[in-house]
Amino acid sequence: MRVFLPSTPSALAAAAKARELGPAPLAGYAVTPALREWYAVGDTEELEYAAMTAAARASLALLAAEPGAPPRRVVLAAEVPDELVEAVRDDDEPALVRVTAPVAWRRIASGHVDDDAAADDVRAAVAALPAARAGDDGARFAVDGAEGHELLWYATQELAGLT
Repeated sequence: MRVFLPSTPSALAAAAKARELGPAPLAGYAVTPALREWYAVGDTEELEYAAMTAAARASLALLAAEPGAPPRRVVLAAEVPDELVEAVRDDDEPALVRVTAPVAWRRIASGHVDDDAAADDVRAAVAALPAARAGDDGARFAVDGAEGHELLWYATQELAGLT
């Protein structure tokens, strides 16, 4: 199953060095039955994009927990055996899954990382995240500003150079 794992630049560096993402359990995002139900229409590619977007949003929360981290959202796309992926019932996060074991580096298919040009919007989104979660429309707008930036695609062999 393709799982999109939210990360940060420092966590990416640690994973590249350790040759795995962990420890388990890991929060991830995937095309789940709940996501398929949430999107009445959409092919697999569109559903995977929705899951990756949710992972990028989750990356903002990880960045908020790392003051001083480079303001770049990171999402790692991994091929994880189905038996290691559990759906999480969350009406607000229909793509949310739990990966029950560390993910070996060889299972990473690609990385998706913000361009440096997104830094100001990512910083603003991280700062606005608590208010956005509390329902503040202005803060939600700031969070959406980061989502307006497309993540750049990187092959796995390029990821270590980003850290």
